[in-house]
Amino acid sequence: MKPLIRLFFRTLRILLGPVMLLKERLSRPAALQRPAEQQADVDRQCAGLALYQFTTCPFCIKVRQEMHRLALPIKRLDAQHEAEHRIALQQGSGASKVPCLKITDASGTVQWLSESGAIIAYLRGRFAA
Repeated sequence: MKPLIRLFFRTLRILLGPVMLLKERLSRPAALQRPAEQQADVDRQCAGLALYQFTTCPFCIKVRQEMHRLALPIKRLDAQHEAEHRIALQQGSGASKVPCLKITDASGTVQWLSESGAIIAYLRGRFAA
């Protein structure tokens, strides 16, 4: 019974994945326009951020939409298909739950932030105009 349930959800992901990605592309919000100097500063700040994600996860899509709206060039790491990213996520955050934002500050201290709502609140608080 368990393999049948897994097969059902795998098939569902295969069928709905492209639809979700198309919806993400078509409903992408307009990017925030900043002066070049201010955007360069934001780009430098984003160098210490990495988003661990699954491509078709609805919560990850929500975070990516906000990243686009705020014009944030945050590195995206696929924890679903890339084993090294999944292992790093599990070791760092203690779980393989996505989305998860890895925040590395200037001193090298690493903080892991899970939950799409918390990640969006953090990004808005730090980067919103």
